Amino acid sequence: MAPLADPRHAPVLLDEVIAGLAPLPGETHVDGTFGAGGYTRALLAAGADVVAFDRDPDAIAEGAPLVAEAEGRLRLVPDRFSEMGEALEALGLDTVDGVTLDIGVSSMQLDRAERGFSFQADGPLDMRMEQAGVSAADFCNEADEDEIADVLFNLGEERQSRRVARAIVAARPVETTAQLAGIVRKALGYREHDKKDPATRTFQAIRIFLNRELEELEDGLAAAERVLKPGGRLAIVSFHSLEDRIVKRFLKERSGATPGGSRHLPTIAATHAPSFDSVAKPIKAGEAELARNPRSRSATLRVARRTEASAWAPVKGRSS
Repeated sequence: MAPLADPRHAPVLLDEVIAGLAPLPGETHVDGTFGAGGYTRALLAAGADVVAFDRDPDAIAEGAPLVAEAEGRLRLVPDRFSEMGEALEALGLDTVDGVTLDIGVSSMQLDRAERGFSFQADGPLDMRMEQAGVSAADFCNEADEDEIADVLFNLGEERQSRRVARAIVAARPVETTAQLAGIVRKALGYREHDKKDPATRTFQAIRIFLNRELEELEDGLAAAERVLKPGGRLAIVSFHSLEDRIVKRFLKERSGATPGGSRHLPTIAATHAPSFDSVAKPIKAGEAELARNPRSRSATLRVARRTEASAWAPVKGRSS
């Protein structure tokens, strides 16, 4: 079965991810972020069976033709990847041979103005991956100034978060992506020739906050550790420093590379056998991929292999 190209989405670091996972015919792999199915297609082409997760109803619906085409080798689960343990158990699977996680928002979500993730085209201020719950408009119009400022500073690394938060509150009601972007630009003195649009940090922060992306990542890493069999491979693609910091710290601790523990796990890290082998150096996109897919510029891939040691006790809520 050849991996069919999808014109909507170019999977980032596809060759490097598949090389790290090294899928074999008959193995079972988890694709934690199905999206448009880029990694899943490549895993199926290598002969592996795939259980793919996505919390976005659009991705699940649009993946139905690939499920039919795979003839029983692909199961598509409408859930968060942090719930993979329970979902796999329900499917009669105790362990798997590989897990891949592509963190953050998908190209499909970014490119659809009606989803409200991007200010490149005007649309309703939404940003909800699951299309349920509190929207970005709800947050901007209902949260107090201090909460907005804290979210922008902690999750968007916006140094002038107080100024931006004050401007958002003053401009209420905020209802569209273009409106929010304009508020931020005016507050920060944006000029058209500036290299990076300052609204990027605000959009990133609100999106991460609404979708609990960092908590989901932490819980997903712990879930992957529990379901991977000895020798199983883990591949994680992150897109900004907040994500990569969590992945790097997790793998460093789990591979025993934190002498005497850490401030997060002072006892467990010092006494528990490593659950992952020493981690290879992070992988970045090469010039050829950067030329055809500019979004890969910020991507970082980290790959690790599961040992025979038991999984560490899950530690949730560590996004600091």
